Amino acid sequence: MYESRIEDIAFVAGHWPLDSGVPTVVFIHGSGGASVLWHAQVEALADAMNTIALDLPGHGASGGGGMDSVGRYAEAVDAFISSLGVLRAVPCGLSLGGAIVLHLLLEKRGRYEAGILVNTGARLRVLPLIFETIEKDYRSYLEGAPRFSISEKTDPARIAPLMEATAACPPEVTLGDFRACDAFDVMGRLGEIEVPVLVFTASEDKMTPPKYGLYLADHIERSTLVNIEDAGHLSPMEQPEAVSRAIRDFVLGL
Repeated sequence: MYESRIEDIAFVAGHWPLDSGVPTVVFIHGSGGASVLWHAQVEALADAMNTIALDLPGHGASGGGGMDSVGRYAEAVDAFISSLGVLRAVPCGLSLGGAIVLHLLLEKRGRYEAGILVNTGARLRVLPLIFETIEKDYRSYLEGAPRFSISEKTDPARIAPLMEATAACPPEVTLGDFRACDAFDVMGRLGEIEVPVLVFTASEDKMTPPKYGLYLADHIERSTLVNIEDAGHLSPMEQPEAVSRAIRDFVLGL
């Protein structure tokens, strides 16, 4: 796996340089996360497409500071994708990352030929307890995160690399991410999306239950819905083969 950075944005890629003749999937992590969320997909799909997973500003190995709005993150991601010089970009995001993808599809029409939404929603209200715990005791938040992030059938060791990345993320950055989620609401605009969209749900997702994805699929005209069984909110790490297979089928079918 190739690791590099463009200006302040660090990223990993399945291969480098990019192949201009195939689609480019750009993976975007969730609140307090990092590109490690997507390592399995970056590697598994690199034979058929360009695969890139970035660290949002202020996260992982990226520089700069975190942001408190989906729009600002989306502008940073759009600038990063523009710097790659690829024509067939497909943004793919989980939770906060999915909100960023929705913003890109709505506000940058014509720039993206498709999008992938993983365990996210058109509105992402956050429990006040999450804000309170991050502000008062970040360690308690980190210790409790696996309980509401993964299926009871998932070995917590599977998500250990992501938990390490979140522990290294400054609490104020994670807090800003959740504030960005809490303020996000495009429920009334989904009908404006005209490109194909793959929508993932996970059967045991406690943070964004399947009804969130069902709403997306019902209101985005050219949507395809895939549910991942025996997985929670972090399905790309919990059931990597199933997630990668669905992404491959969708992107190669565009």
